[in-house]
Amino acid sequence: MLTLTPTAVEVVRGLTSDDSVPDGTGLRIANQDGRLALALAPQPDDADRVIAGDGARLFLDDSAAAYLDDKVLDANVDDQGNPTFTLASQQPPTGE
Repeated sequence: MLTLTPTAVEVVRGLTSDDSVPDGTGLRIANQDGRLALALAPQPDDADRVIAGDGARLFLDDSAAAYLDDKVLDANVDDQGNPTFTLASQQPPTGE
């Protein structure tokens, strides 16, 4: 399942908790013409997978959920306050 870094959680929470967005809003990730598209959505679509934790909500369409299943979502915010998101592969657990 897609995991979020603490920074990504903070950025998603900041985007969705603004006073101008409805309660329950999440960041929706969907496959659009072979590319991942991100947008704020007031609620998930019926078939979306919902990932929620620490106040951050993500809505993933089926195609995006399958692609992101083994990924980590990270985020950064530039000097003007614009967020950017990056993906990395999850590292397999190491045995001790």
